[in-house]
Amino acid sequence: MLCGVTENPVPTPAFDLIGRRYDESFLERDAQIAEAQWLIDQLPAGSRVLDLGCGSGLPTVKQFVEAGLDVVGVDESSVMLDLAREQAPGAEYVLGDIRDLEPLGEFDAVATFFALLMLKRDDIVTTLAGIRRLLRGPGLLAVSMVQGDFDALPVNFLGSPTTVTAYPPHELRRVVAEAGFEVTALREYEAQAEPGRIEVQLYLRARAV
Repeated sequence: MLCGVTENPVPTPAFDLIGRRYDESFLERDAQIAEAQWLIDQLPAGSRVLDLGCGSGLPTVKQFVEAGLDVVGVDESSVMLDLAREQAPGAEYVLGDIRDLEPLGEFDAVATFFALLMLKRDDIVTTLAGIRRLLRGPGLLAVSMVQGDFDALPVNFLGSPTTVTAYPPHELRRVVAEAGFEVTALREYEAQAEPGRIEVQLYLRARAV
């Protein structure tokens, strides 16, 4: 081993490398804004809401804060959380693994937009079960994923290496239902995920049962 070099360095989170370029490239957010508004419309002001994988805080944390909700944003990227504090002040931000839910407490609703797709399928299953355990009251969940049928597929996103997991619509519905939710809607949209690449995005609404 070379002096000062570890054999197994901790990989830099992909979104530490991507940073502000995410907001600059991912411009089609109308569907995401509509799903966050669905949660807002169901919740009284002051409700506690978790944005799991909150990224830069745009648009969802900002939208929740402006609606008078008590918002916690969790992300593994310190770079993205610095952007979130700048762009969407008024929320509590937590640096951590999105699979580590227990220390966060209880919530009336959870939004996780394009965050679970960074996990392996086994981890998605356990994370959804963890989300179900921390929900109280109305117990609302909004999830977005990409359509596909692969598990931790290596990809390059905005020039940074990462992995992506995807489900066909019926499989996403099944996985969420088996975690303890009633799925109330699932919609498909085509959107530009990065310049020159169109993907089909899935937006799912659910309620804890």
